[in-house]
Amino acid sequence: MNARAFTLPILTAALLAALALTPAMAQTTPASDTRAAQQLASQFDAFAGSDTNAHALVNGLRSGSEITLEQTTTATDGTKTTTQTTFQPVTGALGYGNVKIALSLAEASLAGAGITDPTAAEIAAALNGGTLTLQDGTTVDLKGVLAERAAGEGWGQIANGMGVKLGDVMRSPNAATHAAVKVERVTFAQGHVVDHPSAAQHVARVDRPERPERPSRPERPDRPDRPDRAGRPGG
Repeated sequence: MNARAFTLPILTAALLAALALTPAMAQTTPASDTRAAQQLASQFDAFAGSDTNAHALVNGLRSGSEITLEQTTTATDGTKTTTQTTFQPVTGALGYGNVKIALSLAEASLAGAGITDPTAAEIAAALNGGTLTLQDGTTVDLKGVLAERAAGEGWGQIANGMGVKLGDVMRSPNAATHAAVKVERVTFAQGHVVDHPSAAQHVARVDRPERPERPSRPERPDRPDRPDRAGRPGG
């Protein structure tokens, strides 16, 4: 048997072994274990209510797959109940950058409605759209940032429709609340005209100390009369 005939079966066996290990290796590195997904999920764990929900949002938006969020409530008697909210992102798969924008805008839209600790159902409505009933009985219609994106609007347009700037939202999703305060301040400034005092009024309002009078100079003593010059002799 020559060397070539002996080497071929060995290469074939090695190739088959590598192919057999490929699925196992892929299973050990799911999307939730990627560094980008972990870093992104850590930014929204407070918004999502838990680290598990944050990973579910990031991975679901990234892959365009169904998202299931869990909500645990505690009754007055201490009994805990866990409910699940499942929804399908209407945009399909998104890149990590777009995932961050979508979650930031969703958080900002809820903050604008006064919701800073949203339930799973409220997060789903902020993303896909829906009607929320607040504690005081009023309702808020959310267009859903993903629904608007799927309709062809850009992220900047969606932010402008919410009355905020995309750059501010990316720095802090709660900027929607701050933007509302700014709008109120601008409206007040435009409707409240302040009369600026004139220069003369400024002077009148400021009591300047009077300058002390200069002491009068003492009068010079009168010069003594000079004696008459004696007449010249022979005069």
